[in-house]
Parts: sequence; structure tokens; C-alpha cells
Amino acid sequence: MPPTQAESVIKSIIREIGQECAAHGEVVSETLVAFMVKAVVLDPSNGFNVDRTLTKSDVQKLVKLCMARLLDTKNPSLDTIKMQVYFDINYTSREEFLQEHHRVLESRLGSVCREITDNRACAREELESLYRKIVSYVLLRSGLGSPTDIKIVREATAALQSVFPQAELGTFLTLSKKDKERQLKELTMIVTGIRLFNRDCGKGGEGIDDLPAILQEAIPATTHHVDSQLQIAQNWAHRYTAILEKATDNPLVAIDLQPYKLKEALYNVRQYEVFLQIILSDIITSAQEVEIMIKQLGAQLEQLKMTVKSKIAVPTSQVFPIFVALASLWNSFQDETVLISVLSNLITHLEQFLGTHELFPKKILQDFLEEVTVKTDICRIKEHLEERVHSEDFQNLEWFFPETTANFDKLLIQYQGFCGYTFATTDGLLLPGNPSIGILKYKEKYYTFNSRNAAYSFAENPEIYIDIIKEKAQKNAELIQLLQLHRHFDILIPYSQANLRQKITHSVQTDLSHMRRENCSQVYPPKDVSTQTMREGSTRVPRPQIYIAGLRGGKSKVTHGVKVNLTRSVNET
Repeated sequence: MPPTQAESVIKSIIREIGQECAAHGEVVSETLVAFMVKAVVLDPSNGFNVDRTLTKSDVQKLVKLCMARLLDTKNPSLDTIKMQVYFDINYTSREEFLQEHHRVLESRLGSVCREITDNRACAREELESLYRKIVSYVLLRSGLGSPTDIKIVREATAALQSVFPQAELGTFLTLSKKDKERQLKELTMIVTGIRLFNRDCGKGGEGIDDLPAILQEAIPATTHHVDSQLQIAQNWAHRYTAILEKATDNPLVAIDLQPYKLKEALYNVRQYEVFLQIILSDIITSAQEVEIMIKQLGAQLEQLKMTVKSKIAVPTSQVFPIFVALASLWNSFQDETVLISVLSNLITHLEQFLGTHELFPKKILQDFLEEVTVKTDICRIKEHLEERVHSEDFQNLEWFFPETTANFDKLLIQYQGFCGYTFATTDGLLLPGNPSIGILKYKEKYYTFNSRNAAYSFAENPEIYIDIIKEKAQKNAELIQLLQLHRHFDILIPYSQANLRQKITHSVQTDLSHMRRENCSQVYPPKDVSTQTMREGSTRVPRPQIYIAGLRGGKSKVTHGVKVNLTRSVNET
């Protein structure tokens, strides 16, 4: 089947499943349906052959199976897939998020900017209107107050007039479009810096929120919430693991709890834990950034105060760079505020995918828990802390140990750090691997194990266990993302580009703690602070000597700066 025809068939299937679900009162996204189509096709028990063209009966069967899974609201596996799809769509890395956030802000300012740069004002009224538009642009770009609030507009206008009086509009209108855009951005930064300085001096700052204080309150609160949710998820995981271990030894014991459902519930909380760890890492990075920025803010404000102290007029060459740096720093505070808000919202929405844990009878669960010892991941690791693989027992395999390996904790472990041998031999039980036992390198991949016996057994024939894990993931599609098994499946490009063998939703790299997640924080160095200035095409021109008088203010609450041009005439040089 040609790619375009295959794409059309898949889209038609997805659309039909979505409509059928809606008819049954269940609204599902196209992405979720696409993921479910992939899951159903991958499961060998469903009998689909991805290398041949789908027949009409194949399509009918596929729709029916997908419908059954999507409408099964008491299925932990479905909840996990929904969680993965939601996270996949709504989460992006810190750097990518900030880039996209800035792009969106720029696009929203596009029409306002064009109204200014395309303006051909001549009459007095037209020039006054253009100046008001520049004030509005400055407010919108800075994000410091509404352009419809008269107090804020007056304050911003006063700050703008001190560096760009209306009389200079004529010169502005002669600039090229690109130079106009550059000057608008520079003016925004300078006006923002002036308003922030006035606010600190208690002489302005109308409509400016105290972002440092807001972040100092929001970050600990968000961190505390993540920690509490992590504790809940880990408690569930530890209890489910203890019961499933007992069920593995005696299958008849836990028949009332449906062990396969309990395993799916375990996958659900482990995936939730992975996502929370990713979010927590981003929050920690934000906290570190904010701590640095608060110190920088204090230093810059103090530098400004020292610069204008006891001076009637201050050279713009001295204060403008500080104003720009101050505005740039405040932009970073705004970025962190938006990022924390988005992460907090993401945490809240992830909680909706944990509902199936209420399905297990509490009394039966409690009865089983009374007969077992519930161990934390850390306890399990400590149990085998003294066990070590003897590398000399394996001539052709390479093992890594913490005391002999540089950047040992940076190795990217397979299966999110869970023991592959245990998972393969217990039909899918997740136990954390213990890196101290020894990390096996096999075909450029790294594996950990929960005991030395498990390590030795896996190392005897890794391919057997790798294949078993792959087969298990075909039956439980949520394991592909949870255990990071994408490389085992030829499903790596969007469904819109080809057939059912190919991936329908893109993956997210997710690594958990205990060698499952690299818990280092990304720290972005402060950007170089500089102003954009136009280069003069001539030489031997007088050095500009422009000062702003009145920055220290007076009795009034609002500072009114006056720009004084003391540059010598060209004839005097």
C-alpha cells in the first residue's frame, strides 16, 4: 500500500474509533487513539500482521479491540497509557519550553510592532497616536502592567519620555524596519529598567508584581507537593511489589487480587514516579536559578544606586547598560514564574490517572500486607549492598563498579534501572537494580540487577532475557515508554508518515532515580548583558555625552528624568 494510502487508512481508523468512543460518552484525543492502535497491533495475541495490507475484516477487528480497551475505565494499563500520552503532549524540556514561550510572546507582539514600524505619521495628532502605541508596545513587551491602566500608562510614558521624547519620532520614522524593531526592543529594556529601579526606590512600580517573593513562596510549595505525591506513589509501589513477590512464590494466594491487574497498577505508579522525578528535577533547577538571580538583582540595584548617587546628571553610557541588565534579569524572573506555574499545573493533571488504585479491595490488600514485609527501594538495595560481581568470572563481558569508574552515576541504565532478569523471570515484576553489585555493559548498553545471582544468570545469555522483556512489552504497550524500549521496535516515526509498524506518538526520554535518572541539574549561565547600538559609518566623530538629570528624584513619588545632550558639535572637533 502506498504511504499516502496507508496514512489515509490509519487516519480513517483513528477518526472512526474516536467517534465511536464519543457515542459511548467517552471523549478521547486523536493522539490517545493513535497510541492505542499501536498497542493493539503490537500485541501478538491479536494476530495482526503489520507487513501486509489491512483487510476490511482487519479494520473492523482493530476498531473493535481498540474500542474495548478505550472504554474499559477500570483498567490500570489504560490509565498509564493516558498518562504517558498526556505527559508526552504537555511536557517539554526546560530549554525547549523557554524557547517556545519566547516565540509565542514575539508572535503575539507582531501585529502591535507592525502598527508602529509601518506607520507613516506626519500630522501632530498622528505622531501623538504613534507615541501612545509605542508606550503600549513597551508595556506589552515588558509584561509590567496593563496598557489600559491609566496610572501604569502615565508611569511608563514618563520613563519613555526621559530617554525617547516625542520630538525624536521624526528620526525614528526615517529608520529601516529592522532598525525600528531593534530600537523598540532597546527602549523596552531601558524603560523596564527605569521602572524597576523606581519601584525599588519607592517612587513608582505601579502594577509590577514582586516576582522574587512570589517565586520564593511558590517553589517550596510546589516542591513539597511533588515530594508528597512521590511518597504516595512509592508507598503504593512498595506494597504492590511485596504482594506480587508473594504471589510469584504462591500463585494461588493472590488469585482474588488478579495479579496481572496488580502488575498493571504497579506499572502505573512507577510511571507516575518517573514523571514526578522529571518535574522535580526541573523545579530544583528553577530554585537554583532563582537563588542566583535574587543575588544578581540586589547587586544590580545597588550598582544603580551608587551610579546615580549625589549626581545631578548621569551619562547614559553608565546607566543604560545597567537598566538593560536589570530588565533582562526581570525577564528571567518572568520565565521562571511561568515555568513553575506550568509544572504545577502538569502535576495536578497527572493525578487524574491514578484512579484505578481504588479498585482493589482495601480489606483484601490489607490482609495480604499483614503477611508480607513491605520493603522500600532503598531497603532492597541495602540488602545486597555487600554483594559484588567478580569480573574475573566473565572473560568476554565488561563490568563497572563505583570505585573504579569515572562518572559512574552518569551511566544511562537500561529499563529505567530495574532488574531485567527479575522482570523476565517473574512475568513482569519490577525490582530496582543495585548498581553497587556491578553494572554490566552488553552491546554498548548498561544493565543493573537486584542481586548477584540475578546478574550472573542474566550475563550467561543476555539475549534470552532481552527478548522476553521485548515480548512482554508487546503485550503491555505502556512498558515501551516506562522501560524505554523504543529501540526494540521499528516504530520511530510519526504515524502520519507511514504504516502501522511505525510509531504513532513521539517518545520522551525519562530516567528515574537510583541510576534511573541523572539527577544533575541544568544550570544556565547568565546571558551576556549588552545593548544593541547602531554603528556609525564614519570616523573621528565626537563621543556622545548624553546625561539623564533627575534620576535621584525629588519629593514626588514618580521620578521624572530629563535627558541632556552635551555632545560637542562636529565643527568643534
